[in-house]
Amino acid sequence: MRALGGIFESSYASRDAARAAAFCARYGGACSYAGYEAALADPNVDAVVVAVPPYLHLDLTLKALAAGKHVLVEKPAFPAMEGYRTALEARNRAGRVVVVGENDHYKPLAVRLRQLLADGVVGDLVFAHFATIARRLKTADDWRNDEVLAGGDAFFEEGIHWLHIAGSLGPRIVRVHGYRPTPSREGPDRRVKSMMVAFEYDTGAVGSLYYSREVPSLLRGLRVSKLFGRKGVISFESNGAMIVVRGRGVPRVLFPGFRDIRGYRAMYRDFHRAITTGSAPEMSLERAMDDQQLMDQIYASLAPAGPMAVAR
Repeated sequence: MRALGGIFESSYASRDAARAAAFCARYGGACSYAGYEAALADPNVDAVVVAVPPYLHLDLTLKALAAGKHVLVEKPAFPAMEGYRTALEARNRAGRVVVVGENDHYKPLAVRLRQLLADGVVGDLVFAHFATIARRLKTADDWRNDEVLAGGDAFFEEGIHWLHIAGSLGPRIVRVHGYRPTPSREGPDRRVKSMMVAFEYDTGAVGSLYYSREVPSLLRGLRVSKLFGRKGVISFESNGAMIVVRGRGVPRVLFPGFRDIRGYRAMYRDFHRAITTGSAPEMSLERAMDDQQLMDQIYASLAPAGPMAVAR
């Protein structure tokens, strides 16, 4: 936010006054608040960023809207669809902007992939394969170990970013199914940490998403994903460092951009634009509800099935 040329002046609120003051000093904030309610009551505050564990998101979002503030709520915004509907009604009553903090939507990698597919550089999409595999275990005291605080397991809390990318490149995901390996509860990181998702686009293309935070990977996180078309293939480093386009002619190597590689600056610019112009943000509640609907389908598909009938 400090890199955006002063379009925001930040302050910090926490239930711990000393912690809020420490953040304010560290990041050059305007002031700090000993409690969320104190920040919401300040008429000088125009907007709030809700950046606490997901189980607290809805309550703070509703209080902020009732206080007349614009809201950016981190993703996953709410643990269940009902929370999105409640926030949508409150947003409409308040006439304020709500952005869901899906920074991956704005990252240069996602923007460039959308452009390449829209330009037809690989022709009709046939397969899409997304891989985000790394061994990144949480410590015992991390709040993400508590699925109530986090809203769900590791895939729900973090994998939703990758589900969004898979569904935001142009074609729309219309059917999705989740497959979860037998979970391990060993060690301090007790979460369910792996998921494989298969899906179908409205164009007829099909895809897969491999997510894990317990499987070792090259260089502790180097991963390659691919989009297969009838005229070529797009390979990309999943973190956004590089894209290779292979089709007609010589393969091209593209660098989407490192300056805002995770998309946070673009996300906050969009938040500012929506507030100042009254136009809808790219990552609106409605767009996030599409992702939540897919999440609901994935977890519903994990329910144990009845006995399988076998023809003999």
